[in-house]
Amino acid sequence: MSGPGVGFEFPTFPVSWMKRDLLLFAASIGATYPDELHFLYELNPKFAAFPTYPIILPFKHTDQEVIDFYARSNSTPIKGVPKFDTKNVLDGERKIEFLKPIPVTSEGRNFEIRSKVLGVYDKGKPGTVVETEQRLVDKDTGETYTRAVGSGFYVGQGGWGGPKGPKTVNYPPPSNRAPDATKITQTTLETALLYRLNGDYNPLHATPEPGIKMGFGGPIIHGLFSWNTAAHAVLQTFGGSDPANLKEFQARFAAPVKPGDKLITEMWKAGNKDREGYEEVRFIVRVEGGKTVLTNGRAMVKVVGKRESKL
Repeated sequence: MSGPGVGFEFPTFPVSWMKRDLLLFAASIGATYPDELHFLYELNPKFAAFPTYPIILPFKHTDQEVIDFYARSNSTPIKGVPKFDTKNVLDGERKIEFLKPIPVTSEGRNFEIRSKVLGVYDKGKPGTVVETEQRLVDKDTGETYTRAVGSGFYVGQGGWGGPKGPKTVNYPPPSNRAPDATKITQTTLETALLYRLNGDYNPLHATPEPGIKMGFGGPIIHGLFSWNTAAHAVLQTFGGSDPANLKEFQARFAAPVKPGDKLITEMWKAGNKDREGYEEVRFIVRVEGGKTVLTNGRAMVKVVGKRESKL
């Protein structure tokens, strides 16, 4: 594919994590006691990273202290397209492929994020979509551990004459039957304040002013919180909470979540299996009594059992 900005490579940057980071992440997305102590307790004999943890590393870098989110987000301009204002960007869609399990600490290794532009799409007055690939790579061996493809929507920053982009591929849930499983997540006024400690310090999720300016009326919860809690729901329900049983995970961000909202994740086994025995699971996440907040939900899971949700 060719077009403005396509193939542009951002500067690489190192990333690191400790066991403590994995514990915080698992706790912040709802890992449960006692069946998921292997995500929550570092001395558990099966202690492991929750598989979607690398999605936070492009925010965290190597930091253990809070950082200036806006300064960090003011990334290298993409050659051939306008410079966009990162204070008005929302997540569009995220997909991650798990190629190798990450170690429980990066100590003794040199990991980095390698990013490039896959497409920049002009949607006119609503804004511009920038699609990027981010790979977590062991710099010394060249091995890729995860590959993530994401799109950022730059609100109100379109109309510069770029391509509109290809039609998106959709993965709707079955319309003729009820979900195979449902998981409830009750957020609180503090949910985003805990999740942001993983390294995503966007003020939009902590203080009312940015959200008021953007028309949300106040702070909203990270889209990636909903995305990661959905991944947890899928893996816990169908994959026995074994990180090896999740091969791919993706969802599209459709609406904001307010602190205190109750999230309902509805999941369907689609019946399609690949050569390795991973089965397609489709899902949506909606706010009780309100909008669907994640659509196009799709995961490839080795189904080993089904946990009944406690509603």
